[in-house]
Amino acid sequence: MVTTTPTRRRRVVRRDADLSGRVVFAIVNYSVFLALAFICAYPFYYLIINSISSNDLAALGQVRWLPTGIHLSNYEQVFQLGGLTQAAIVSVGRTVLGTVAAVLASAFLGFMFTQSRMWGRRFWYRFVIITMYFSAGLIPVFIIIRNLGLTNNFWVYVLPFVVQPFFIILVKTYVEAMPSELQEAAEMDGANILQIFFRVYLPNMTPILATVAIFSAVAQWNSFQDTLIYITDQSLYTLQYLLYMFINQANSLAQAMQNGGNISSIVDAATSQTPTSIRMTISVIVILPIIFVYPLFQRFFVKGIMLGAVKG
Repeated sequence: MVTTTPTRRRRVVRRDADLSGRVVFAIVNYSVFLALAFICAYPFYYLIINSISSNDLAALGQVRWLPTGIHLSNYEQVFQLGGLTQAAIVSVGRTVLGTVAAVLASAFLGFMFTQSRMWGRRFWYRFVIITMYFSAGLIPVFIIIRNLGLTNNFWVYVLPFVVQPFFIILVKTYVEAMPSELQEAAEMDGANILQIFFRVYLPNMTPILATVAIFSAVAQWNSFQDTLIYITDQSLYTLQYLLYMFINQANSLAQAMQNGGNISSIVDAATSQTPTSIRMTISVIVILPIIFVYPLFQRFFVKGIMLGAVKG
């Protein structure tokens, strides 16, 4: 007959307790993160189901979990609004060019600020970083933009946002964590500073540059205040600014769409445009494109933000 000693029994009990603790922790952990994921995702889901549901029910707030009376006439009519295509082209253009310019500038300046041979390196680094905390204000900035001839100019969307101190800090910290032997080996082979940057460091910056690209693309796509301040030419309006205008004019837009439709569509309350349907549909159109950016860079994002934010 096999007997168990008190010590062995205590080990078994402790092991069972540890296993139970891990199971409870896993359940609580997954439950919390599922709840947070639901809280983050539900607003987007709510917009989508209301944009494709019966307009009269959506206006009354009766569409909460599942779409009712599904139809796509909202999108068909919203895409007919004037200036939407041109605004989309402007938004895509500023997002692509602005992101590329910000990524390249941040990569190069972040790299150069790690070079001890750079003249006045500490001064220029602090000069750039101090702009994170101090600004001249809206009126002086507007005067500078106007004197540079950037008002009613597409490049006002790109040039003022090329140098971003926060992105430079991320890249600089990331570069400092890379082995210095990479540069030493390249210098022994006769490479100059530009060759070292483009051939050695830039190909190894993918995680942090993907992080910078996500931040920059989201900021560029969502920006509308610069259009409000610097642009009066309607051909340079961005999609976000049109969203701002259309939401403010939702009541008049809904009435105009109803007056411009045929008799059957006006009588049908399910597809007749309402201010709520206008807001929901345009919000979905503007939000969806930038959501697709994250899956493209997700595998680099966590690594990049961690390595770029913590030295050592």
